[in-house]
Amino acid sequence: MRIPVARGLEDSLHHTARVLPQAFYARDALLVAEALLGKLLCRGEVLLRITEVEAYCHPDDTASHCRMGLTPRNAPMWGPPGHAYVYLCYGMHQMLNLVTNATGEGAAVLIRACEPVAGHALIEARRGGLRGPALLTGPGKVGAALALDASLSGAPLFARDGLCVLDAPAPGGILRGPRVGIGYASPAHQAVAWRFAVAGSAWVTQRKSLQLVATNGVTRPRSRKRSRPS
Repeated sequence: MRIPVARGLEDSLHHTARVLPQAFYARDALLVAEALLGKLLCRGEVLLRITEVEAYCHPDDTASHCRMGLTPRNAPMWGPPGHAYVYLCYGMHQMLNLVTNATGEGAAVLIRACEPVAGHALIEARRGGLRGPALLTGPGKVGAALALDASLSGAPLFARDGLCVLDAPAPGGILRGPRVGIGYASPAHQAVAWRFAVAGSAWVTQRKSLQLVATNGVTRPRSRKRSRPS
């Protein structure tokens, strides 16, 4: 499902949409992950609608970069919330995570896929002339479209003059399923449904492992105990 944007509105969103405050991120990663669907990533002239995310949670998530404790690379993921955690994957892909939870807990949401809203020509140039969902379905592709590098790790997400996230309507439906590429994690954490995506969107990866869990952007409340592996 593509949320329509009227002609000319793309540019005005850069200036009129509300930047999400730091308090938005100061919650459990699972809550922030679902709430990020449909929000807008903005850097320069590039504007992307978030269509797929993964939560990496506190405490004891064996798929999390924080599972082995504080390191120079993962330091931004320990907080404060509302900052970027950018890391290089396979020596080539810059991966964008949005830090959540309280300072010191070590949790974040990985941006897995997006849909372009503005800056299409620049996005296509950065992605080698590709078009359609292949542009932005994958976290490394999102990093390339935003021209991210490690210097942005630790940068605040609530300042309009840098990389920021803008408020926008929630999607009409939400999909949920297991995270991708975490074979090193425990079996329980490989299976847990901590990946969220916009239902009906073409800008989603590995959709066969996702199931519809919500419509009208609202899910039924789940307790922390039930939402986490035992």
